[in-house]
Amino acid sequence: MVALIRTVFYFGPMLFAVGFLLPLLAQIIERTGFVPPFGLSALAAAAIVALPVGLLAQIRGQWV
Repeated sequence: MVALIRTVFYFGPMLFAVGFLLPLLAQIIERTGFVPPFGLSALAAAAIVALPVGLLAQIRGQWV
């Protein structure tokens, strides 16, 4: 059980990016009426932004 909790906390930045930032950015894109380039959906465009930010935070160990 401790190993599971430790793993979840280790991947916290990525989980935050996928579970919070990605849906938030997708909603913002849809609500503002922004049309993503190349025919991407709002969710795909949000993933292009949120996943690298989460990965960067994961690698660096901090958000800022």
